Amino acid sequence: MTVMATSSAHPLKTAVLFLVFNRPDTTTQVFDAIRRVRPQRLYVAADGHRADRAGEAARVESVRKIATAVDWPCDVKTLFRDQNLGCKRAVSGAITWFFEHEEKGIILEDDCLPHPDFFNFCETMLDYYRDDERVDVITGNNFQNGQQRGTASYYFSKYNHCWGWASWRRVWRHYQGDLSFWPDWKQSDEWRSHCPDKVERHYWEKTFDQVHAGGIDSWAYPWTACVWKHGGLTVTPNVNLVTNIGFGVDATHTCDPNGHQANMPVAALPEIVHLAVAVQDRVADRYVFDHHFGGKWLCWPWRWIRLLARALRRLKRCMV
Repeated sequence: MTVMATSSAHPLKTAVLFLVFNRPDTTTQVFDAIRRVRPQRLYVAADGHRADRAGEAARVESVRKIATAVDWPCDVKTLFRDQNLGCKRAVSGAITWFFEHEEKGIILEDDCLPHPDFFNFCETMLDYYRDDERVDVITGNNFQNGQQRGTASYYFSKYNHCWGWASWRRVWRHYQGDLSFWPDWKQSDEWRSHCPDKVERHYWEKTFDQVHAGGIDSWAYPWTACVWKHGGLTVTPNVNLVTNIGFGVDATHTCDPNGHQANMPVAALPEIVHLAVAVQDRVADRYVFDHHFGGKWLCWPWRWIRLLARALRRLKRCMV
């Protein structure tokens, strides 16, 4: 089945949640992308400024004005925090607030710049898989480095990348930020079946252990664990539809401006060809683990090559 893209001249019917904080430059670019599709309902959420950061209060106020400068027919709702909650609580709380008002929706952060076709892709998939309990998330991200997976416009992944995504209230209700289920699930056959590869399983066990212990201030890792616990699949486009423009020293997590995931090119998806069955593409997911999450460097012989390279760099610095 093929669905042609909707013209941007028609306002977007699906609600958008815009998550912002303290970066006027990236916020302006993402807001301009939202403005072009003119959503009929826009939700804007912002954490409060940190009292110990000079000048941040002014930047936060500037960002809030940019993100609400709506000049098209639109119902705008805001959730502006007076106190700083931190990344995990502020973002997850905003998404909960969003889905208290909407059955489905599109979520963009202030550093995730979408291609115009991202919005139609999300809207189409939200309608198409609305009642399919196997499908939990639609992402705009593709980390296959140009490799086409199948003949459709998308494939199914277990990885719910969140640099521009969409979902339903029926899925977000499973979110548990504290991962209270993790200690028991970690010991289960279900978990081992979900991550049969020992290297990958160890990688995610270490990550989720840290989240459960409160060592990582992230809403995204718990979200991934909850989607996996629920057995959900993620609709993943066969081209990259969102680029992260926020890599830099002022970022919360993506601090390396020269990182290989920074400012990735986007491409058009002018028509949507649907899949016949909803099944995880394990080959594509293995590639994501190896190249996006660095799993390749955790396996023999690459792990030892990487360790040797680090040792040689240290030796070189000592000899200077």
